[in-house]
Amino acid sequence: MLKGKKILLSICGSIAAYKSAFLCRLLIKEGAEVQILMTKSATSFITPLTLSTLSKRPVYTDVSSEESWNNHVDLGLWADAMLIAPTTATTLSKLATGNCDNIVVATYLSARCPVFFAPAMDLDMWVHPATQHNVTRLKSYGNHLIPVEHGELASGLVGNGRMAEPENIVEHLKHFFATEQSFTGQKVLITAGPTYEPLDPVRFIGNHSSGKMGVSLAEKLASRGAKVTLVLGPSKLTPSNAIDTIRVQTAQEMYEASHQHFEDCSVAILAAAVADYRPKNIADKKIKKKNDELFLELEKTQDIAASLGKIKKEQLLIGFALETNNEIENAKKKIVRKNFDFIVLNSLQDKGAGFNHDTNKITIIHQDNKIRHFELKSKDAVAVDIIDEIAAIQATKNTKTVV
Repeated sequence: MLKGKKILLSICGSIAAYKSAFLCRLLIKEGAEVQILMTKSATSFITPLTLSTLSKRPVYTDVSSEESWNNHVDLGLWADAMLIAPTTATTLSKLATGNCDNIVVATYLSARCPVFFAPAMDLDMWVHPATQHNVTRLKSYGNHLIPVEHGELASGLVGNGRMAEPENIVEHLKHFFATEQSFTGQKVLITAGPTYEPLDPVRFIGNHSSGKMGVSLAEKLASRGAKVTLVLGPSKLTPSNAIDTIRVQTAQEMYEASHQHFEDCSVAILAAAVADYRPKNIADKKIKKKNDELFLELEKTQDIAASLGKIKKEQLLIGFALETNNEIENAKKKIVRKNFDFIVLNSLQDKGAGFNHDTNKITIIHQDNKIRHFELKSKDAVAVDIIDEIAAIQATKNTKTVV
């Protein structure tokens, strides 16, 4: 599972750094390309020369060396995964707060790949609320914790805090990349962004949706091997070339594009904020200001979700609900009305959730009324939670089919 994968192995100043030599050898044995970064304190525990010899690449210990710049941005773009092992309490704090004073943190802040961190510290340091707060914060950003292990520590104490053994770290990565390709061969339809319903050649009725949630879902699913068709309303976002993006403006255009691609997909995720109503008559010229009041006659748009719910066969149909009151009750009604397999609920009453935020706080409600609440996270991390929920449903269906 690691053959051809580009791994940024980042080493911090801990006695556990000696294990990084074994870790490097195991990653290369699995067929991975390994580029090593070190904090300056890490060089006190194991030499860059040793690691350079093992990885057959230069080891970077700073953002600049001998009057040259080590491009942490390019490193972050190059990698398929960044692995920080060992991760000290100091580095945990720096990663969590963006305290960018070394090449490891600089590269982390530039990385677009999955990031894994394997803590190593004494047991009292590990259980301290400050450390646990930093771990929780890092996980909320979408990073992946490789849990500490129980055993004898450098202090002589016995307990939790040991860095995971190199073999276990490699297995963790292998499992991740196996899961990451779980949507290979599947066609996924996603709608995202707002719709703009024109009043005249100048004005429109719209909403504040940025499309960030839908684009995050599209990017994450594409990285897991899915062939993604993204029907994107007016948005400033530019999805990657791995995604087949169809740009639309109106609810009718989104309706037509969605129906065109729904039949062949295995999963449809309706994350767009589609207008429920549009002007019944569109002026062919700019409406001039004449009276103190302007009355608009509106008509319903075609309900994309309900129409797809009526014709779905084996597809999983996932909906979104943004509510301001009676959230759970309204979302449950929407599941039944539109034949969703589950709905992703967020409330404008939750700080950091809703339109134009980089974060979201969701609740997932299933047809059988099973409810899962999630904490406030980045939209990338929320996308992973939603996709994992879809994967779990598919795995259950496959198991029942085999039985």
